[in-house]
Amino acid sequence: MYSSLPPAATRYESSGPLLLPMVEGTVWAGFPSPAADFAVKRCDLNDLMITHPAATFFWHVRGTSMVDAGICDGDLLVVNRALAPQHMDVVVAEVDGEFTVKHFCCKGSPVSLRAANPTFPPILLKEGQTLIICGVVTYTIRQLRK
Repeated sequence: MYSSLPPAATRYESSGPLLLPMVEGTVWAGFPSPAADFAVKRCDLNDLMITHPAATFFWHVRGTSMVDAGICDGDLLVVNRALAPQHMDVVVAEVDGEFTVKHFCCKGSPVSLRAANPTFPPILLKEGQTLIICGVVTYTIRQLRK
C-alpha cells in the first residue's frame, strides 16, 4: 500500500523577505566568456525555491544512494508535500517507518523506489509493506566550503 501525505498544516512565519543579489544572465561552467557588463537585481530564495510555504520542509541527506542524481551526503533537500509524486520524481519516502530519498517508480507493478547509484538495489514494495510519500524533492542545496 502506498499513500502520499496531504500538505502539512504547519504555520509559516517570516520576518520578511531576505533579498540577496542575483546577477542577470548565466556564468559559464566551461570556457570563460569575455568580461561583460552585468546587472544585479535582488532575489529572495523563498520566492525562487518555495512555491508552497506551508507544505515545504528541508531535510539533510545522509548516504550515497542518490549520487548519480546529483544528491550527495550532507546536501539539504527542499521537499514539497503539496506536489503529487509522478513517475521518476525524486521523493522522500517512508517505508515501514524508515525514511529514504529515492526515485519514485509507479509505472508497472509493483511500485518501487530506485536509487541513483548502481550499488544500491531497488526497494520493491511487497504485500503488507507501507509506503508513504512524504514529499517531492524540488531542490538540493550543497555547501561547498565550510
